[in-house]
Amino acid sequence: MSVQSDQRKPVTINTLHKMKQQKEKFTCLTAYDYCSAYSVSSNGVEVILVGDSLGMVIQGHDSSLPVTVDDVAYHMRCVKRGNQGSFLMADMPFMSYHDHNQTLENCAVLMREGAQMVKLEGGGWLADFTRLIVQHGIPVCAHMGLTPQSVNHLGGYRVQGRNPEQAQEMIDEALILQEAGADIILLECVPTDLGAKITDALDVPVIGIGAGPDTDAQIMVWHDLLGLYPGRPAKFVKNFLAGESGGIQGAITSYVSAVKQGLFPAPEHCYT
Repeated sequence: MSVQSDQRKPVTINTLHKMKQQKEKFTCLTAYDYCSAYSVSSNGVEVILVGDSLGMVIQGHDSSLPVTVDDVAYHMRCVKRGNQGSFLMADMPFMSYHDHNQTLENCAVLMREGAQMVKLEGGGWLADFTRLIVQHGIPVCAHMGLTPQSVNHLGGYRVQGRNPEQAQEMIDEALILQEAGADIILLECVPTDLGAKITDALDVPVIGIGAGPDTDAQIMVWHDLLGLYPGRPAKFVKNFLAGESGGIQGAITSYVSAVKQGLFPAPEHCYT
C-alpha cells in the first residue's frame, strides 16, 4: 500500500500551552495502530494518546490493569509510523512508576519508541515522581479524578469530587502537580463545575473526559468515537460515526469541530 504523507506542522507542548493562553480548545484521541494514527492526525486532532485503555478495547480485558510497558511500547511504535504531526502521549501502565529507578527506565522505553510525554494517574502523591521525570527532560501529564488503574480502590468507575471537601482537595492537588512540573492535567469523571474551577486555577492546559465543556481540551477513546466498543457506553461518550455520511474521516472532523465550537460535551454528557 502506498500512502502519500500530508503531515502538518508538528504540534508541540508549546503549541498546546499557547492554545490555552489564547483560549483555543484542542482535541485528543487515543490511537493504537498505524491506520488509526494516520486518520486521527490527518484530520486535525492535536494530541494522540497511546492509552492503557488498549487493555480493554484491543486485548479484551475487563480493566487496564493487565497492560504492560511493553504493550504500550509496541503500540507506540505503530502509532509513530502513522502520525502526521500530532503530539504523542503514552500511558504509564499500572505499577510502572512506583520506584524512582523503575519509573525512569519505563519512561525511557516509551520515549525511545516515539512518545513525547508520559501520563501518570494519581493525585498529590505524584508530585515527587513528576519532579523526577521532568528533571530528566520528559514532559508529564497528570491524570486526576477517576483513575482507572485505581478502580479497585475507588470501588468501581465512580464520579469523583462531588462533595466540597473532595473538590477542594482535587484543586489543591492539581496546583501541587503544576508546581511540580506537570505540563498538562487530565481530569476524568468530575462534575462540570469542578472541571471549570480547576481549568481556571491552572496555567497549564486541562484535558477533560467527563469533566464538562469548560476544560481546555477533550479526549475520547477511538473505539467510543466510532461506536465500536460493545456494551453500554459511559455517560461522557458520543458516537460521532452514527449518521455521519463522511465515514470515519467525517466522524473525526465532526468531533474536532464540535469540541472547538463548544458543542461537545453537551449537558447530557456531563456530571453535576
